Amino acid sequence: MAGLQQTNSEMILLSWVRQSTRNYPQVNVINFTSSWSDGLAFNALLHSHRPDLFDWNAVASQQSPVQRLEHAFNIARQHLGIEKLLDPEDVATACPDKKSILMYVTSLFQVLPQKVTMEAIREVEMLPRHSRVTREEHIEVHEQHFSQEVSFTFLLSCC
Repeated sequence: MAGLQQTNSEMILLSWVRQSTRNYPQVNVINFTSSWSDGLAFNALLHSHRPDLFDWNAVASQQSPVQRLEHAFNIARQHLGIEKLLDPEDVATACPDKKSILMYVTSLFQVLPQKVTMEAIREVEMLPRHSRVTREEHIEVHEQHFSQEVSFTFLLSCC
């Protein structure tokens, strides 16, 4: 049941993000890992709710992923009171940590307007399942399988 509740919370959070960033063609958030690594999603999320804080075009077109992430985290700290919980270098990777991204986006969700439409939720439900399975989840399955194989091999060699 806890897993279902977490999945529903993630779906609502993803729906909110997608709805908030809909008007930013460079941004297509489909997960809580790789969709965030270039820094555009964080900045678009902030800009969609607080366009008065910075010039979107300047941030989107002229900075590296690390600079964009640094920018978003600084804006969130200075104007929304959200501590810099993530290091830009840790997020600007092929597969940033899902739990860390979720924690930070949840912090944004708590201070920004939270209106989520049923249309946005249905849109997330229609995303291909493979795009919602993270590399982290994929690795966990393989590690579990490998661990079982190692344990089985060890038992065979001991007997």
